[in-house]
Amino acid sequence: MYDSSILFLRPQKPNPEEALLTPPPTPSPNQDGNSKLLLGEAVTSMRQHELLICAVHFMGDGMALHQFANELFGLLGSDKSEDELETMLDEEWKSRWGNESNDASILPSALEDNIPLRWSKLRTVAAAIDFEMSQQKLIGGQSFPRRKDPERHTIVPTLSFPEDRTKTILKKCKANGVSISAALFAICNLAWARMGGGSKELPVLMYSALNLRPSFTIKRPSPWDSYWFLAIGYFNVILPNFLPSDERAVEATFWHRARQAKEQSGKAAKNPLLVSRTHEMAKERGERARRWAKEDDERENGTWVPPTAVSSNSGPQVCKNAIIPARKAVPSAALLGLSLLGNLDGIYKHATFPSIKMHTLTTGSRQRHGAMLLFGYTFAGKLWVSLGYDENGFKEGVVDRFWSEAISGIEEFLG
Repeated sequence: MYDSSILFLRPQKPNPEEALLTPPPTPSPNQDGNSKLLLGEAVTSMRQHELLICAVHFMGDGMALHQFANELFGLLGSDKSEDELETMLDEEWKSRWGNESNDASILPSALEDNIPLRWSKLRTVAAAIDFEMSQQKLIGGQSFPRRKDPERHTIVPTLSFPEDRTKTILKKCKANGVSISAALFAICNLAWARMGGGSKELPVLMYSALNLRPSFTIKRPSPWDSYWFLAIGYFNVILPNFLPSDERAVEATFWHRARQAKEQSGKAAKNPLLVSRTHEMAKERGERARRWAKEDDERENGTWVPPTAVSSNSGPQVCKNAIIPARKAVPSAALLGLSLLGNLDGIYKHATFPSIKMHTLTTGSRQRHGAMLLFGYTFAGKLWVSLGYDENGFKEGVVDRFWSEAISGIEEFLG
């Protein structure tokens, strides 16, 4: 059986992840949105394999992808024969796709549809005002110096720590009242400060994903109650951009900022207005995505015209300026994003596929030009830290220096 929506590619580049994260400059139209399975060259002398799993982000988030991978390995590593697996696949395909009358309900619902609110005029106004005021608190004056390059080239340098050292690191974090996730915010903060990047008067703003599954109130009907859906919001951590004058106080400062990151993360997750803010952010991101898509199409067709002043006839809006006190405009640039996946060994049930030993996991996402995302997680008993970024989007050498400072910080503060 052949499915035209799946492309089987043999990477020409030495790194499969690099081939995935750096798309061709001008992909053909019929490839847009397809799933891609990249196959490495066959190796007969070894029984070591690399499996690359990828999906478009609107289908689901990282947790969905890892849950899928766990179930896939559970099947491949089971006692079932190849014929039995093929029969399972055939039965599953017929039960879910044998009915050609399937409609759009088979697609994952939009994030905000899973956390509906009863909207009234008062609640609509209150939600918009709260969201606007929360956004005004996002002060960030630090960013990597960028450069323009027509081609994007994403790389993901990855660092892993042995199991015994990982246990030492986690134990030290626990002794200081934080998780490894909070510590990584502080690592990035001090790495940037030690580089001397940006004004010391303006803080560092970093963003991360927030798991919204606990807030969901809608369950999808069977048989479409899959874990494949998007369930992430966003929150920000803001930390000072200076170092203590006394070198002996640097370690204490590091742990203090890690605790600040923990406190800010906890407040974001427990905020009573989390759901309404998620709805407002979804509106904003949707409008932004449609605007960018329209601009991309117009640029490609040669019809793009720079935007003029916003029209006053753009539809009913909450008059926020009449309610929110006037405040001086401040920068809100983010230094980078952090994708903190936690303990992935809680998802991968290694004991259910004993014939397969998983020892390495590299995660990454396709990003826009000049984007950067630091990943942190534990897997196979080891701590993994990686930095995915477009090396053509930043001033030469600056990200290498930041990565070097981050590694030094892990060595110095975490052990």
